[in-house]
Amino acid sequence: MSEQHHIWRIWARHLQNWGVKGFAAWLLEATAPVHLIGAQLVYISQPLLGVFITQDHVRSVASVLERPDETRALVHFLLEEPSP
Repeated sequence: MSEQHHIWRIWARHLQNWGVKGFAAWLLEATAPVHLIGAQLVYISQPLLGVFITQDHVRSVASVLERPDETRALVHFLLEEPSP
């Protein structure tokens, strides 16, 4: 399993625990037109975000927002990942 999928699995577990996994997938799809701007905000906020989450996760968020193919893959992953 790639590092990216390992991170996605962690995110899916947290989103499932919070009861928002389906909503998160929908939100990713609905906000697609502004993902590039979001990725840039993540890059700019890296020092602040690094206090709360690891740099690997920050880079993964930016990558997902920056690349439409990764966004679609994550949405598919969230919708197909079985609940724990």
